[in-house]
Amino acid sequence: MLNFTLQNPVKVVFGKDTIARLAKLVPAGSRVLVTYGGGSVKKNGVLDQVRLALSGFAVTEFEGIEPNPRFETLMKAVDLVRQDKIDFLLAVGGGSVIDGTKFIAAAARYQGTDPWDLLKGAPLTEALPLGCVLTLPATGSEMNMYAVVSREASHEKLGMGSPLLFPLFSVLDPQTTFSLPPRQTANGVVDAFIHVCENYVTYPVNSPLQDRQAEAILSTLVEEGPRVLANPEDYAARANVMWCATQALCGTLSAGVVGDWSTHGIGHELTAFYGLDHAQTLAVVLPGVWRHRFEAKKEKLTQFGRRVWGLSGDAETVAFDAILRTEAFFEGLKIPTRLGAYKIDATEAASKIAERFAQRGAHLGEHQDLGPAEVKDILLSRA
Repeated sequence: MLNFTLQNPVKVVFGKDTIARLAKLVPAGSRVLVTYGGGSVKKNGVLDQVRLALSGFAVTEFEGIEPNPRFETLMKAVDLVRQDKIDFLLAVGGGSVIDGTKFIAAAARYQGTDPWDLLKGAPLTEALPLGCVLTLPATGSEMNMYAVVSREASHEKLGMGSPLLFPLFSVLDPQTTFSLPPRQTANGVVDAFIHVCENYVTYPVNSPLQDRQAEAILSTLVEEGPRVLANPEDYAARANVMWCATQALCGTLSAGVVGDWSTHGIGHELTAFYGLDHAQTLAVVLPGVWRHRFEAKKEKLTQFGRRVWGLSGDAETVAFDAILRTEAFFEGLKIPTRLGAYKIDATEAASKIAERFAQRGAHLGEHQDLGPAEVKDILLSRA
């Protein structure tokens, strides 16, 4: 096992009717900006619950944070924060709203010229405090210190992270997910599944506890994903998926192991250029990465195939069949795994994205051996 430091200060309030506890979770006397996306939190009553819980606070609302939150939109919220002297942010939504709110928290206190520089590695020394009400389990942003933001003008999608961006608390009521459309539900399952895989399907470092924690989450998602799609108001299934998504990226699975994250790196560029849902990009790219790095990942792919998919046979066969079973799982959730299904020309995408990685001098993967040429090959294989 590798050396690690692990600290996660997020207070998780999980279960039925927990939004009412916001009144005691938000620091007394706060001037609160409530951020959210489209109309879903209005239609399903979540926003009304939030408003009721915060009736004793000075509250301003900011609506319109997009899936794959845009820098241009978020900067409007930053202006509002400064105008209304906001001192606490409350994100109500899924990972995009939470990520966007983390950026608002950072940008509102940034003293540099262009807050986009925060996504390019500029140091973050101060941020507004924030909390979350999760309505779409997927990214794990409710219990980690990371955010990903897109900039429409430059077709970029970049990430940032800082301990200053941990939420103070996150309210997780599975009932808020009952009304999610099937596509968003499936996206969440796939996103969480691949978050686990990026830390797990690398190479062995003698970390049996982390491996079995990862396998438990993967196995639970395999069981519960189809269940929530078949019965959207199955509270137990919704609760299990929600907790899996949170646990997938809260830091415990990455402690003491090596991560890959090439699937995410490539996937972000597919979103930036073509606007695909985050989970859709991951479902396309992951099998390609695994096939391209088959020999380097074979030992963990074999373990994954035996423990999660229940496969038997020689290592080569089990490892390859594990990839096929994973693709079939995503397809069964109605998340296509080929670029052609999204009407994207693989040759064009491969050239654009490889060129971008060449410009950045970027190398991906647990061995940092995926360069522009390898990225191009991976995308060409996903036509």
